[in-house]
Amino acid sequence: MEIALEKSTETNASLKIKLTKSDYQPEVDKKLKDYGRRASIKGFRPGKVPPSLIQKMYGKSVLVDEINELLKNTVNNYIRDNKLQVVGDPMPDREQADAIDWDTQSEFEFNYNLGLASDFDVDFNALPPVPAYEIEAGDAELDNTIEELKTRFSGHAHAEESAEGDMIYGELKQDAKEEGAEPFSTKTALPTKQIAADELPKFIGLKKGDIVTFDIQNAFPDEKSRALATGLKGEEAAGLEGEFTFTVDDITRNEPAEIGQEFFDKVLGKDAVENEEQFREKVLEIIKSNYGREATTLQRIEIEQALLDNIAISLPDDFLKQWLLSNNEGNVTEADVEEQYEAFARSVKLQLIKNKIASENEVNVSYEDVMETTRSMVREQFGFYGDDEQMKQSIDQIARQYLMDEKGNNYMQMYNRMFDDKVIELIKGKLTLEPKTISVDKFKELVSARQPKA
Repeated sequence: MEIALEKSTETNASLKIKLTKSDYQPEVDKKLKDYGRRASIKGFRPGKVPPSLIQKMYGKSVLVDEINELLKNTVNNYIRDNKLQVVGDPMPDREQADAIDWDTQSEFEFNYNLGLASDFDVDFNALPPVPAYEIEAGDAELDNTIEELKTRFSGHAHAEESAEGDMIYGELKQDAKEEGAEPFSTKTALPTKQIAADELPKFIGLKKGDIVTFDIQNAFPDEKSRALATGLKGEEAAGLEGEFTFTVDDITRNEPAEIGQEFFDKVLGKDAVENEEQFREKVLEIIKSNYGREATTLQRIEIEQALLDNIAISLPDDFLKQWLLSNNEGNVTEADVEEQYEAFARSVKLQLIKNKIASENEVNVSYEDVMETTRSMVREQFGFYGDDEQMKQSIDQIARQYLMDEKGNNYMQMYNRMFDDKVIELIKGKLTLEPKTISVDKFKELVSARQPKA
C-alpha cells in the first residue's frame, strides 16, 4: 500500500492511496472461505460448495466491500496518526472510482480530497479582557414584573357590558340552509381576542340577552378560530359560512390579581412571605437571579466572539460549500449554502478552537459525569427528593433510559453540552474578567447585537 498527501494550498489537499493485491486479497480469501462453509446451495452439501462457484457468486461483492472498509480505515488512521485538522469529510474522486473495472483489475488507485483548517495557536495572554456583566435591576424592573405577575395570575369577573378582551358566553345559531336539514345550534364562548378587527365593533357593548348577527367567515377568518368559536373539529368548522346569530348569556373579564396574601401564595408558594415588603424583596431576588443567568449567557457569547476575533483560522471555503451540497444532496441548494455558510464557518472555527483548548488542557467528560448531570435533571424535572436506595435506583433507571433514547442522540447532546461548559469555564479561568454594571435596556441591546447571524 502506498499513501501520499499532496497539499495544493494551506487548506486543500488530496490523499492518494494505491492498493495492490497483497493489501486486500488475504482478507477477501478469508471471507470467501467463510461463505463457503456457511453457504446453502441446492445440489451441494453444506460446506462442499466448490470455491470457484463461491467466487463467481460472491467474489466481486466481497472484494468491493473489503476494499471500501480498507479505504475507510486507512483514511481515518492516516488523518489521526498525522494529526491533520480535517474539516468536513474526505470526499472521494467519484469519476476515478466509477472507472474501476472490478472484474479485471488487481491494483487500484483512489484519491480523496481533504479540506484542512490552517494551523493556529491559542494564546490566552493575547486575548482582551472580557466583561463580567452585573445587570442593574431596580424599582422599575420590579414594578413591571409585579404588574406582569398580576396579569398572569388574574382572576375572572362577570361584566355588565362586553369590552375588547372579554369572553362572551351564549348560544350560537344558524338556520337550516336546506329544507329538512337540521339548524345549527350550540352553547359556546366567543373570545373577543379571536374576532377580526373589522367585525369586533359588533361585539363591543353587548349585554346579557342581546343578540348579534354576523358572518362567520368575516368574524373568524381562519379555521382554528372558527373551530374554537363553534366547538367543531377543524375540518367541520372550515366548511361553515353565512350569517349566524349569537344570544349573550354572560360576559367574563380577566382582572389583575390584587396585592395580598392569596397573590403572594400563588406566585411564591404558600406562606413564603407575609407582607408586600417581603414579597417585593423576594421577587427582586428572583429577577436578579434570572438576569444573572442571562448575564452568564451573554458573557459566554462575548468569550466566543473574543476567540473568533483574535485567533486567525483559514478554512477551505469552496471545499466546505461543495461538501455541504454533497452531504445534503437534494435538501439544499447552492443559494441555501451561500446564505448559511457564514454561520456554519463560525461554528466550525469555534469548535476547532475549543477542541484544541480541551486537548491542550486535558478536558474530559466521562460517562459518570454525564450520568450525574442527567440524574440532577431527573430530580429537578420529576421533583424527586430523598437519598434512599430505592429512590436512587429509580432516578438511575430514568436517567439511563433518557440517555439511550433517540438512538443515543440524547447522550451526545448531554455530552457535548457538558464538554462545552467545561471548556468555557476553563477559558474564563485564564482570561481577565472585567466587572461591568449595565442597565437592563443596555443589556438587551448587547444581547441583540451579539446574537450570531442565522
